[in-house]
Amino acid sequence: MKDSYDLVVIGGGPGGYEAAIRAGQLGMSVACIEKRVYKGEPALGGTCLNVGCIPSKALLDSSHRYEATKHDLAEHGISTGDVAIDIEQMIARKEGIVKQLTGGIAALLKGNGVDWLQGWGTLVDGKGNDKKVKFTALADDSETTITAKNVILAAGSVPIDIPVAKTDGDRIVDSTGALDFTAVPKRLGVIGAGVIGLELGSVWRRLGAEVVVYEALPSFLAAADKDIAKEAGKMLKKQGLDIRVDTKVTNAEVKGDQVIVTSEAKGESSEESFDKLIVCVGRRAYSEKLLGEDSGIQLTERGLIDVNDQCKTNLDGVYAIGDLVRGPMLAHKAMEEGMMAVERIHGDKAQVNYDTIINVIYTHPEIAWVGLTEQEAEAAGYEVKTGSFNLAANGRALAQSEAQGSIKVVADAKTDRLLGMHAISAGAGDIVHQGMIAMEFVSSIEDLQLMTFAHPTISEAVHEAALSADGRAIHAIQRKKRK
Repeated sequence: MKDSYDLVVIGGGPGGYEAAIRAGQLGMSVACIEKRVYKGEPALGGTCLNVGCIPSKALLDSSHRYEATKHDLAEHGISTGDVAIDIEQMIARKEGIVKQLTGGIAALLKGNGVDWLQGWGTLVDGKGNDKKVKFTALADDSETTITAKNVILAAGSVPIDIPVAKTDGDRIVDSTGALDFTAVPKRLGVIGAGVIGLELGSVWRRLGAEVVVYEALPSFLAAADKDIAKEAGKMLKKQGLDIRVDTKVTNAEVKGDQVIVTSEAKGESSEESFDKLIVCVGRRAYSEKLLGEDSGIQLTERGLIDVNDQCKTNLDGVYAIGDLVRGPMLAHKAMEEGMMAVERIHGDKAQVNYDTIINVIYTHPEIAWVGLTEQEAEAAGYEVKTGSFNLAANGRALAQSEAQGSIKVVADAKTDRLLGMHAISAGAGDIVHQGMIAMEFVSSIEDLQLMTFAHPTISEAVHEAALSADGRAIHAIQRKKRK
């Protein structure tokens, strides 16, 4: 550890460690401060890698393979006999993936000359040319003041606690606890039908749990396009998820080996018992020990760090990224903001295009979108045209037994410009990247129509959806006027 650095990054999650690596590549002296301890060891990677994106995807993949083996192989002529799931091995595989990736990040920091300081980072004073950061070591709580020409705040977020369902780390857990169940609960309750709730609910439902998902909002997946949300709701319910919208949980308490959940819907109250309850109603910015009283950082009314479009705070040389600032709490957003902040510090004019940030829900099939929904486009004053294509008519999807879902495009009817792409399909998270790239290059629907998509691929559905916007889909009967 040095006394001073060109850049100090507080937070070693996706945004923080990528920023540190890029700064090292650019020749800066860099320190990345991270206080996380996972399974008894200091760990980089933040929530995403340790207890979020990566471990949840590992469990989603394991549970999907189990369900597919148990229920879906017979139609292919494959006989399996009795199928069992070893939860201990499933969790061990997940832990192995996390360990491999966290170790990889540590190696990347070292390889790029970044000092990983294991402990807490507090911006004591962000004013002036030399910012002061207090470093509190994990090992012995010793405190050291470091000076830095620039600081990036990247402390991430933590699950929101709600008073009506206080977590106890056993029967009532947050998203982190739901990744470490040692057995499949017979009945599982989930508070929150957002990304985390649907993914974790799907994992344990596939493995045999009876799952009830409570959602206080009156509509399902309110942020998604209405057509996609409606289709997703039907599919997930068919899979066995009991999703109850407009239903508010008013109390949850542990009695013996059960969690008694009281909920209210349409003015009526009811009680149900569960073996486990997952609380996943969202996340909040993590600010513990992050800012000293005289740091000089300006906050928003919501308690987030106030930044401009380039993630610069009100103080020169101090940036904040990821879950600490406005915008969706997504790892890839934080990553690009971290890179942008470093490039700006270096004197370049990098910019994140917030209009093309992709959202993905890793259920099966996946639900993903980029850009405007049909409803958002109309509210913004566009004259909208849309096109969609059902995967039931896609040869590759049928061959893979993945003929569920659809692709939808949203465009400006006057200019033909693509405004958004929405998908519910196998690999939807990858499919909508085609829409993101097209939007980055200001493509029109005609551009997509004129491209040659390989056959047979699921991506052909993107081509058909684009053709559908003008009534030209080949593998669907349309009543629109053909051009």
